[in-house]
Amino acid sequence: MAMTGLLALLDDITTLLDDVAVFSKVAAKKTAGVLGDDLALNAEQVSGVKADRELPVVWAVAKGSFLNKLILVPLALAISAFIPWLIQPLLMLGGLYLCFEGVEKVLHYFQHDDEKQTLRKNLQQAESAPELLALENNKVKGAIRTDFVLSAEIIVISLGTVAGQDLVTQALVVSLIAIVVTLGVYALVGVIVRLDDIGLYLFQSTNKLVKVFGNAILKGAPMLIRLLTIVGTITMFLVGGGIFVHGLPTLHHLAGMAVAGEIAQYPIITGAINTGISLAVGLALGGVTVWIASFFPKKTPKKNIK
Repeated sequence: MAMTGLLALLDDITTLLDDVAVFSKVAAKKTAGVLGDDLALNAEQVSGVKADRELPVVWAVAKGSFLNKLILVPLALAISAFIPWLIQPLLMLGGLYLCFEGVEKVLHYFQHDDEKQTLRKNLQQAESAPELLALENNKVKGAIRTDFVLSAEIIVISLGTVAGQDLVTQALVVSLIAIVVTLGVYALVGVIVRLDDIGLYLFQSTNKLVKVFGNAILKGAPMLIRLLTIVGTITMFLVGGGIFVHGLPTLHHLAGMAVAGEIAQYPIITGAINTGISLAVGLALGGVTVWIASFFPKKTPKKNIK
């Protein structure tokens, strides 16, 4: 009897792990787009600090991301179990925040370029540890806030793939995705921000081919960071606008009409139209929220005592 019970338990565990593997694979495919967004945004957020502080900043943001997941996973499971209707409004609120942040970044680029350059210069030239940590803290906080929204979307999408499954399966799949995503994204971010060092190391090689490859990395790294900055900002509008397009029945219906008929036969065209709609909605929402926010006084940042 004992052996029979043990075999039955092992069979149940095997079945559970098999289900988790299958659902995790599906969830990973569905969240792939958001993972790219997360990578671009976080690589852009942590760029600009002193070279010897890049990895510590990445690690600080990664720890914040793990904390975000530690909060979001149990919260998402609880909401899914008891008040599932609340998930979409919360997700849309996060999308609205991303749109707001996107417009703020665009306006800051065009209207306050001097302030942005000053912040970067301060990050590069800060000498005292308290001064450096205070400047870095702003970047870390911004990156963690953005990560919170994207993490919430990743978790909700993952949760959607296991809807109807038992709580244990849901918890295992969502937790696995959360851990793998965080490790993968921030490992890649760490590599990206250190590309210049990798390129320099390869450039110093005696092998001619390796030397050429290192030189290409050295020349391409700044362009990649610049590209990620642009992609990261556009991503805010695409993700935020996409949440509203899929979350509001009216917008979802209009988006469906835009790609109906003969156009539906051409996936590239329909994809471009859907992307354009999400981008337009994201820009509009961001513009409105920034306009509303302009009526409220902004907090004046405290000056550091030198």
